Amino acid sequence: VQLQASGGGLVQAGGSLKLACVASGRNFSNYVASWFRQAPGKEREFVATVSWGGGRTDYADFAKGRFSISRDIALNTVYLQMNDLKPEDTAVYFCAARVGGRRVYDFWGQGTQVTVSS
Repeated sequence: VQLQASGGGLVQAGGSLKLACVASGRNFSNYVASWFRQAPGKEREFVATVSWGGGRTDYADFAKGRFSISRDIALNTVYLQMNDLKPEDTAVYFCAARVGGRRVYDFWGQGTQVTVSS
């Protein structure tokens, strides 16, 4: 099983980026996919999650209203649309997947760097 994240980059404050996470290796219909991020010197934190089958979403407070998570079942891809980016959003963003109903994430992507300049 592989999760391949992409889409990071350098953007000015107020700009947008769309991250993608391509999943391969199994049927993810009963999985939950999430995005996390880790800034330098800080712990990894939850950003957003989506259930692969039903499409239910949830967001960290800082992401509500600015970020949107979605999935394309046919492409086995999860997206994170990030708008109105702020310098404090600078971090490495990781995608992860776990079986629905479990708390532990079974699979992690390699991370993609997002840098927001002021």
